[in-house]
This record gives sequence, structure tokens and C-alpha cells, in this order.
Amino acid sequence: MSFIHDMREEIKVIRDRDPAMHSDWEVFLYPSFRALMAYKRAHRQYLLGHYFRARWISQRSAAKTRIEIHPGAKIGKGFFIDHGTGVVIGETAIVGDNVTIYQGVTLGGTGKEQGKRHPTIGNNVMIGSGAKILGNITIGDNCKIAAGAVVLHDVPANCTVVGVPGRVVKMITPQGNDLDQINFPDPVRIDIECLNRGQSALSNQILDLQDAIRESRAAVRKVLNEREDLQNRLSETQKELEGARRILALQKKRSDELEQLLGDKLGTIAIDGKGNYRFIPAEEDPNAAADTAKREATGAAHPDGTAQKSQNIGPSSRETLKTNIHSGKAVTSILSDISLTDSGL
Repeated sequence: MSFIHDMREEIKVIRDRDPAMHSDWEVFLYPSFRALMAYKRAHRQYLLGHYFRARWISQRSAAKTRIEIHPGAKIGKGFFIDHGTGVVIGETAIVGDNVTIYQGVTLGGTGKEQGKRHPTIGNNVMIGSGAKILGNITIGDNCKIAAGAVVLHDVPANCTVVGVPGRVVKMITPQGNDLDQINFPDPVRIDIECLNRGQSALSNQILDLQDAIRESRAAVRKVLNEREDLQNRLSETQKELEGARRILALQKKRSDELEQLLGDKLGTIAIDGKGNYRFIPAEEDPNAAADTAKREATGAAHPDGTAQKSQNIGPSSRETLKTNIHSGKAVTSILSDISLTDSGL
């Protein structure tokens, strides 16, 4: 009765999870069915302490089905192994109800630990092809382990695990026997997209900084150009001022020379006590001219008894000076001797 009961349960489980089964008689051809029947016999022998006999049964089944289930493992109801080649389940592994695993799955240990050293699988768990669950860890109920994942840490219930090492990529809602092994999130792609977004943001910030630097450099160049222009203008102004100073000094020098020359050739210009200028012709007696200049400076009377009047020369032009002198022809001849044109005035 036990064999018939187990066979009916396996037929029901396989029909529910494998669409390739078309006839109930095909159940005898499934490696998982034969491996589970052998496991149950071996497990009873293991519980009775007949370890050699239990291992002998399990190893004969492994040689035929290529599914190795240790007699000491604890497996719940509704367990199904699709295809089954390369499946390994360790001695202290615990598998819950309604668990589905595919070829190449390993529920193994991580070393020579004693005691519980294999994983514990919850209820309604699907483990994809080639997945490795290693060590004394717990996989929660309703979890999905993607194909090729290597799980080394506990997984909470209702999670999807992807990658090497396995990482939880999303929380799922229990949906019965969901055997989808394709539509899993790609954590590597998600990480790359995050990196690309971060890199794009950094690139935009760098471009903004470069634009700000270019604007700052342009402003600095503008200020420097304005400063250079001001310096050039200041230098030109200083040159013009220095030239004007030289011209004024030269004009003063020539004016002094002209005044001295006019005094030697034409006469003497005297200043009386009131600050008025008086011209004394050179034809007069030099001593008399000197006396006259002295008297006018002291305000004395002329020898003939008449008061001497002062004549203002002031800042008059050369033509005025010619008119005030008694002989215009003589002044013209003297000015020609001075050679004003050659002096640069």
C-alpha cells in the first residue's frame, strides 16, 4: 500500500509540474521517481541505524539515476526533481514540502564541520538548474533561486536570489508553483545602469565646472586687457607730460637768453619801486643809463629836474617790444642776429 500511495503522489506531482508527462506509466521512467523510492527505503534503514545498508541502497540508486540523495537527509512531501542529472543532497539537509529542483543542484556543506552542516530549504521553494546552496543556511518559504546562483547566506521568505554570490534582488508574492526561471532581475545590469547614471551626473557636473572656469578665465583676461590698456594710456600721458615739461623748460631757457641778448644789444629793462618795467636804450651813456635805472628803482628825480615816468613793458609780444624801442630798423637787424628760427622757438 505504501508503494502504491507514493506512486500516486508522484504521478500527481509530476503531472502538475512537468508538461512533458503524457501518461501515468511514464512515472516509472522518471529518474526522480526511482531516486525518491530508493531514498525512502534507504532513509528507513538509516533511521534504524543500518548505515551501511542505507548507503548501499542510495549508491545503487545514484549509479542508475545520477541523483545522489544521502539517506540521512530529511525531505518533505511533494518533492520533485526535474531531469535530475547531477543533483546532490547532503546528509544533514532538510527540504520542506512542495520543493522543486532542477538538474545540477547541490545542497552541500562547506568543509569538515560536524553536526548540521547542510542547508535547510523551506516550503514552496524553486531552485534553478546548476544552483549551489552551501553551508548551514536557511532558505525561507516561497523563495526562488535563479539558475547558476551560489547561495552562501540565509535568504528571507518570499525572495528571489540571483548571481554569484547570490543576492536578493526583489521580494515576490507567493503564486503557488511558480516555476519561471527566466524573468529574473539582472543585478549586474542594474549595477551598471546605476554606475552609468552616476557617471553621467558626474560628467555633467564636470562640464558645468569647465564652463564656469572658461567664463572665469575670460573675465580675468578682460580685466587684464583693461589694466594693460590703462597702463599704456598712463604711459603715453606720462610721455606727453614729460615732453611738455621739456618744451616749457626749453622755452624758459630761450626766453632768458633772449631777454639777456635784448638787454645787451638794445638796452636795459629796469623795474621801479612800484613793480613797473622801464626800458633804457643802450645809446645813452652806460653810466647815465645805470644811474637812471638806479634812480627809477629808488624813485628819485631826473637830473633835469623832471620826474621820470615809467613805461610798462609787461608780457608784450615782440612786435610791441619793437614799437617801444626807438628804432625799429635797429631792432629788426638785432633780431635777425639772434636767429630765432635756428633756436627752435
